[in-house]
Amino acid sequence: MFYKRPKNHKALTLSNVKITDMTIKRPIFQRIKDHILAQIEQGAWTEGELIPSEMAFTKEFNTSRMTVNRALRELTDEQILTRRKGAGTYVAATKVAATLLEIKNIADEITARGHTHHAELHTLEKIMAPEKLAGQCGLKRGKLLFHSGMVQFENTIAIQVEERWVNPKIAPDYITQDFAHITPNEYLMQAAPLQGMDYVLEATLPTETIAHMLHILVDQPCLVLQRKTRSANQIATLVTMWHPGNRYRFVGDG
Repeated sequence: MFYKRPKNHKALTLSNVKITDMTIKRPIFQRIKDHILAQIEQGAWTEGELIPSEMAFTKEFNTSRMTVNRALRELTDEQILTRRKGAGTYVAATKVAATLLEIKNIADEITARGHTHHAELHTLEKIMAPEKLAGQCGLKRGKLLFHSGMVQFENTIAIQVEERWVNPKIAPDYITQDFAHITPNEYLMQAAPLQGMDYVLEATLPTETIAHMLHILVDQPCLVLQRKTRSANQIATLVTMWHPGNRYRFVGDG
């Protein structure tokens, strides 16, 4: 038995159907997130740049501060933004990948990413090695060591604090180098060809000094690489490198 239309049935056509916009509006917090992501993708807001305040977003989107806070919190959890207590919210830096099993010149790595490298030299001096440090460097207590400390930058973002001790017998001209134009690694790879190395990688909280140099909070974990290199059958260098955990990751092939 076939279906029989009612007498007053009216055919369904586009001319007698009211088409309603069924587009579902996105939640306001998601619209705020989309807006922020668009600004970053278009280059309007760059890495390390301070973005507008919560109050500014509240007025722009005519919403509550709680809604804005949710959007910023989620983008922070996704490592798109970074929030600094008392200083506002910033565009997070893209995490840098560095290899563990190969020593590379940090300036070359940064340039290869299309960014600009520069360094701030904080210390370059001669010291008499205390007992513990002398032992780590394979020297007797009181022997001469070169000591340097500097911050490496990618564009305007501090990505590494480097503290290094160098054996003068292996690299006698280390103390005279202009580290504004050459990195310690670049010089040492020429002066003390690598024979071998040992390293330890750990996550730890920075000291107040390290946190200040990296422009981070003291409760923000860092990746710390301690590396000892050998050349000419002697320990050439001992270096400790601090990296902000939210800007850096180490990779290596087995």
